[in-house]
Parts: sequence; C-alpha cells; structure tokens
Amino acid sequence: MTPYTSAAAHAPRSKTDLFISFTLLALQGFGGVLAVVQRELVDKKQWLTLDEFVEDWAVAQILPGPNVVNLALMMGGRHFGLAGALAALSGLLLAPTVLVLLLAAAVAGVADTPTAQGMLRGMGAVSAGLIAAVGIKLMGALKNNPMGLLTCLGMGTLTFVAIGLLRLPLAWVLLSLGPLASVWAGHCIKQREVAQK
Repeated sequence: MTPYTSAAAHAPRSKTDLFISFTLLALQGFGGVLAVVQRELVDKKQWLTLDEFVEDWAVAQILPGPNVVNLALMMGGRHFGLAGALAALSGLLLAPTVLVLLLAAAVAGVADTPTAQGMLRGMGAVSAGLIAAVGIKLMGALKNNPMGLLTCLGMGTLTFVAIGLLRLPLAWVLLSLGPLASVWAGHCIKQREVAQK
C-alpha cells in the first residue's frame, strides 16, 4: 500500500495513536462534533490541512452513515489500511457507547422531567452554535476551491434554502446540486489548466 502524502505537518504514528486520538475526540463530541473534529485533526494533531479537512469532510458527508464515522474510516484506512480504519472506528465508538449505556441506566427515571428536557434543549442550542462557528471558520478554505468563493457561497446558500427553508429531502438536494457542483468544478479545473499552459 502506498502511503498517503498529505500537505499537513504530521501523520498518525500508529494504529494505537489513531485509536487513542479518536477515543479522546469522541469523548469531547457532545453534539457539535464537527467543531471538535476540525480542532483536533487540523489545529492540534495537524494530520490534515484545512483544505484537506474540507475535502474529506465533504466526502464523509455524502457517504451513507454518520459523517465522523466515515471520516474516521477514511483517516485510518488512508494511513494503515483496513486495520487502521478499524482502529479509528473502534476508538470513535467504544468509549462513547459504554458511557451512553451507563448514562442511560443512571438517568432512566428522570429523562422525561421538564428539567431534563430543558437541559437537552439548551445543549441543542449550544451544538447549533458550535456547528455555525466551524462553518464560518471553514469558509477560509473556500478561497482555494476551483469554483471560487462566490460560487461556493451560492451553492451553500442554495443548499441551505432547499433543506432549511423549503424542507426538501436531503437525497433530492444531493442528487440535484451535487452533480451540478461537481460538473462546474470539473469545468473550472479544466479552465485553470488551460490558462496555466
């Protein structure tokens, strides 16, 4: 297997490093996991550059299943093959699963109380704020996108309107805007290559 060449400063040292890193990442990810993933993999670990993270996160989002699970599988597989993918995945899922089972047993009698419901609504608001903050931070990577910043913002706005306001099904939005953006990006890349010759 050929090692992945990244522009980032570092790479995972071992499968154990992947397991521990994704375990710690998972234990921090209360709702707004995107913020934690970006901070850990780009800012702290430097396993990915911001541009690489945006590209990998985009792929992880369009694949079936949870985004962070897809990203863990991609990161582990890229560096250590199937064993690395399984190490990252087990690190991501093992400790949180045990923790959730213990918490569920501990709060089974009070989960339906108004206080508990209010606490959950408050955490939802914080989670939405975390996701919005990371989205704004990731916009810096769009300046390197072949489509250009304005086109990317336009596609993002269309996606928000379609899903957030018009409540269109995600599958339909992905199947319509996804290919459109892909074809346009391919056109822009070809234009850039022609201009560089």
